[in-house]
Amino acid sequence: MNAYPGVIRRYPKLSLSEERHLILKAQKGSKKSKAELVLRHIGFLIYRIHKVAFPSLIQRFGEDLLEEAILITYQKIKSYDLDYRDEKGIPSPVKFSSYLWKRIDGFIIDSLKKELNESNFYNRYDEYSRKNGDLSSMSTSTEMDRHIY
Repeated sequence: MNAYPGVIRRYPKLSLSEERHLILKAQKGSKKSKAELVLRHIGFLIYRIHKVAFPSLIQRFGEDLLEEAILITYQKIKSYDLDYRDEKGIPSPVKFSSYLWKRIDGFIIDSLKKELNESNFYNRYDEYSRKNGDLSSMSTSTEMDRHIY
């Protein structure tokens, strides 16, 4: 994630009107607008990763989290509602980052939980194999496995 400060400086945040204009063009099929919109949100994605994850997890999984968050950002462009109205029917535009943040945070948390559970699972089996040798003698469910979930 150290390679992105240049991208962040080159593509600073947009005003709401500029952002909405880019989203409109992106939803009409402009690949250039989609790419620019995503590049303009790289800093936000990195911020969310740093806000949610511990530094040791960022070091281990940060690049993967950012790659997946970028793909999610591309997907969310399609579903962003440019005509959003509040409960009274009054147009109420929101920044794309406000629309995106809960999905990104949820993804980060779910992804880290999955990675840590898998890591714990493999570490337990690795520990078992070092102690007992052949894994074929191991039952399909050990006492340790019951504590994973």
